[in-house]
Amino acid sequence: MTDTAPQHSAPDRAPRRGRGKKEKQAEVDWVARLADEVIETAHGRDPDRTIVCASGLSPSGPIHLGNLREVMVPHLVADEIARRGIAVEHIVSWDDYDRFRKVPAGVEGIDDSWAQHIGKPLTSVPAPRGSEQPNWAEHFKAAMTESLARMGVEFRGIGQTAQYTSGAYRDQVLHAMDRRHEIDDVLAQYRTKVDAPDAGDAARVAEGSEGADDTEAQAAAAEGSGAASEEDGGSAAGYFPYKPYSKAFGTDATRVVSYDDETTELTYIATGPNGEQVTETMRLDSDFHGKLVWKVDWPMRWAYEGVDFEPSGVDHQSPGSSYVVGGQLVGPIFGGHQPIGPMYAFVGIAGQAKMSSSRGGVPTPADAMRIMEPAVLRWLYTRRRPNQSFSVAFDAEIQRLYDEWDALGRKVRTSAAQPGDLAMHARAIGTAAGELPSTPVPVPYRALASVADITGGDPDQTLRIVSGMVGDDVELTHLDQLRPRLDCAATWVRTQMPEEDRTRVRETPDLELLASLEPHRREALEMLSQRLTDDWSLDGLTTLVYGVPKLQAGFEVGEKKLPPEVKAAQRELFALLYRLLVGKDTGPRLPTLLLCLEPEKVRSLITP
Repeated sequence: MTDTAPQHSAPDRAPRRGRGKKEKQAEVDWVARLADEVIETAHGRDPDRTIVCASGLSPSGPIHLGNLREVMVPHLVADEIARRGIAVEHIVSWDDYDRFRKVPAGVEGIDDSWAQHIGKPLTSVPAPRGSEQPNWAEHFKAAMTESLARMGVEFRGIGQTAQYTSGAYRDQVLHAMDRRHEIDDVLAQYRTKVDAPDAGDAARVAEGSEGADDTEAQAAAAEGSGAASEEDGGSAAGYFPYKPYSKAFGTDATRVVSYDDETTELTYIATGPNGEQVTETMRLDSDFHGKLVWKVDWPMRWAYEGVDFEPSGVDHQSPGSSYVVGGQLVGPIFGGHQPIGPMYAFVGIAGQAKMSSSRGGVPTPADAMRIMEPAVLRWLYTRRRPNQSFSVAFDAEIQRLYDEWDALGRKVRTSAAQPGDLAMHARAIGTAAGELPSTPVPVPYRALASVADITGGDPDQTLRIVSGMVGDDVELTHLDQLRPRLDCAATWVRTQMPEEDRTRVRETPDLELLASLEPHRREALEMLSQRLTDDWSLDGLTTLVYGVPKLQAGFEVGEKKLPPEVKAAQRELFALLYRLLVGKDTGPRLPTLLLCLEPEKVRSLITP
């Protein structure tokens, strides 16, 4: 939900369970711990007010998976508060009145001509060619808004262009200018220090954490809006915490030279694209084409919106950076309070995301939800504490990730589930407003990927094969029962699976290999061929391929305790079957591969 009236409360449909039972559990359930802290602090000030959790996004380009953490941490905390029946709202400040800093790489529909707009507000920059949106900011806001809706994230959007140009912040701007010398004194404490880590420093902060090896993704995430390293308003003419956009050129290539406290007249020199300069004036009580510098703007908004909780990245939390300085300005200058603001770590990418058109190759939430269900993406941001780095898998790791997700789902349906498991799963599959859409028949992702790989996505073949995977207790009549997971797995195969990993079933048998086999290998293949159709299902074929070496060694098929030589014989049979079926030493899980082929096709390839 965006740009609508605030939603102050939500029904307590999924109460949090088990809080405080174990010290370990308190560590796992970071969402509940933060919600406790926010409620205690906010209601300690005023028990009747609506709690405000905030995020800030700059639509300067594709809003990527690193930026998503800026939204998900406040969302999860706000949602937990709502589940308890407490009035809360999540606001997202769209920093669309920020300057256009550079032309991002890899964005379709733009070229170098967009460089002429550098320095203009993002809402004054044309949208990429072919966009239905009126400007650059709205183009990227629309994509993110759609993704957040799919993830069940409800919020009230606040466009900063509208806020500033409408005069909503008029009194706050005039107040900041009146108190500019006090603001300058605070900022002066840090001007000899390093303002904030650069992207390389930020990447090193996360070194050793999960996903920390993807420095390209981290550097792009660290860049953010660049706000932590912005100029703070100091100049040779004095300190002025306001940056005008020029009337002549429309950019922020301006330098304030004087301010009249009585008339609120601001005089500044504007520089044009060819170096030409003009002197302009504006009255801050009636002209609204400019904004407070970031380190003053942020604490002003904390006070204006009454923000109780807002996390930020490492670039905002070093000495002299915006969160630290803001904490020293928000109370004395604006009469507000600094929100609880934990630092969040980077989100990396596991594998090359070929589909991404994002700046620096960092994928967006929409990219991720082409290959994974929204609940799984929510889970990734739920299961790690904000200060823990993690990766979103675009490579084959996504199959293991889905195995873990399915295992969690099975666990929560049993008495073995811990309170943390239950809370984490509940937050992933839905919100206080209800559950997200889910796949009716959740067949393992790796199995669906194998089927899509081997069949090329043929719907009839897919339905036939997967019907043999789901068991007799499930009646699979159409592919919609497998969606959206099936479509996610098929998209992953089509867009992310390396060409060398694709499965190519042999057209003809490898007669030379078959002729070279020792008698016990031929016997194993013959036993397999004879029993193929005894139980043509995933479970039946799994039992068969593991069971043939057991039978050859004189064991029952169900025997669990096997000597090393039988386990070695199993591995050798698997490798042989892969070479005979796909011409490689490895491939999809053998039972899945066999199920994807007709029995006669298998027999034709494994027997002379």
